[in-house]
Amino acid sequence: MTQRKTGWVNYWGWGSGDMLGAGAQAVITGWLFYFFTTFCSLSAAEAGLILGLPRLLEAITCPLIGYVSDNLRHTWIGRKIGRRKIFLIITIPLLPSFALIFVTGQTFVYYLVTFIFFEFLYTMFLIPWETLAAEMTKDYKEKAKFAGVRMLVAQTSAILASYLPTLIINSVGGKDSPNTFLIMAAIFGVIFSLVVLLVVLLTWERPYTEAEKQIQPAPLNLAAALLIPVNMFRDLFSTLRIRAFRQHLSIYLGGYISQDIFNTAFPIFVATVMFGATLVISQLMTTMYVAQLISVMIAIQVVIRTGPTVAYRIAIAFFSLALLLYLAFYVIHPSGFETALAGTDGNIFSALSSGQFNPSLVFWLFVPIILAGLGRGTLNFVPWSVYNYLPDVDEAATGQRREGIFAGVMTLVRKLAQSGAIIVTGWIIDLGGYVSPKAHPGKVIAQSPDAIHTIVLLLVAGPIVVMLLGLLLSWKFRLNATTHGVLMTEVERLRSGETQPQSEESRRIVEDLTGLRFDRLWGRKT
Repeated sequence: MTQRKTGWVNYWGWGSGDMLGAGAQAVITGWLFYFFTTFCSLSAAEAGLILGLPRLLEAITCPLIGYVSDNLRHTWIGRKIGRRKIFLIITIPLLPSFALIFVTGQTFVYYLVTFIFFEFLYTMFLIPWETLAAEMTKDYKEKAKFAGVRMLVAQTSAILASYLPTLIINSVGGKDSPNTFLIMAAIFGVIFSLVVLLVVLLTWERPYTEAEKQIQPAPLNLAAALLIPVNMFRDLFSTLRIRAFRQHLSIYLGGYISQDIFNTAFPIFVATVMFGATLVISQLMTTMYVAQLISVMIAIQVVIRTGPTVAYRIAIAFFSLALLLYLAFYVIHPSGFETALAGTDGNIFSALSSGQFNPSLVFWLFVPIILAGLGRGTLNFVPWSVYNYLPDVDEAATGQRREGIFAGVMTLVRKLAQSGAIIVTGWIIDLGGYVSPKAHPGKVIAQSPDAIHTIVLLLVAGPIVVMLLGLLLSWKFRLNATTHGVLMTEVERLRSGETQPQSEESRRIVEDLTGLRFDRLWGRKT
């Protein structure tokens, strides 16, 4: 079996998929809670439920799609179209439905149903797409390049998601109008379909071995169909036996849940504490995402040279410092800030010009958000740089390639955690006394001191606590370029029938990554 060569067109072709993967989430986590509570007459608790409930349904859809795509390999569809690509192709004409979520004047049920539909499409794309990089190459550095390109695309899409409202307002007017978000969602819906088409054209699935070509799958009968959920959840929970995967989940959830809390609370914080509306929020988020893009470029090298845990610790430090600065802003409440901000007329970048330069305004507008971006970019990159290597660790343990089920588990855990984070955050904001501008959608209204205290506490303490917990649980994570090289050598030896490690050091490394004794690797029960 000849391994196909990967090139930059393949890295960018596959990575372009994160224009949907991260772009949709940038719009959803950055704007949807704000959109619902500001323009749709929904309470913070209702908005949190709409954003959170669909993730609970994905407790079934995420692992199911991963399991089915893994098991389509020896079917007609898997061999002729692709067990991953069939899912991608189905989503292409349906993704523009993203815009339906941003139609104002609808009911709670309407927003919930349209969001559930899009989230299902998103999952149908995301899980099969995530497996492709792991299938296209076995090389550590090539996998790192795939992860790096993916994150560069992700941060570019986030910049677009944050700055499009500013561009739309400047082009068609309608400051603080809900039409801004409808136009943005329509643009993204078309982009999503185009990038999925690129992924289909510029990627490939793992080639068949000669032995696999001879496999004829048993026909699906009722008994086999009824066993699918049993087998699916068995595979689902079996991934948690892998020590490196459990540690990886700690990094993954610590980095992403902290950002879920921040994304939900930050627009409300800017509107109520910093007295900035849609334009200011858009420009601050754009600044943050530009800093995230720079952070990813640096993190690629840090992860390759030192491993993911060091990069994760650096990222926590930057993000935590940013949050503490926002706490300081709230406590100090810099005099003249509100007047100086109003003087920018919604264009915060004008504060950087020599004629209007105000050191205090520039510091509080840009320093915390840039630090947040530098931390968040690395927090985003680290878990997805590691993911591409986890099926290799699993192969050592089980003797199987299960990219799909790992992608399904990661997405499942992420969605469940995100659901809980958003629902609880929305509920706490509502409980704190936050009042949505129902009578005057689009207008910022004065909030009670208790409501503002609650928002500040969530914004600062929530992310820091979650990140530190992730750091604690992943402290001994040791998957890096060196240990991965040892692992792959042992996988090849196990595949050829060897039952003993090449050296005691190899035994220690592989047992540490898998969490299993060497005599139990490759699916052995002894």
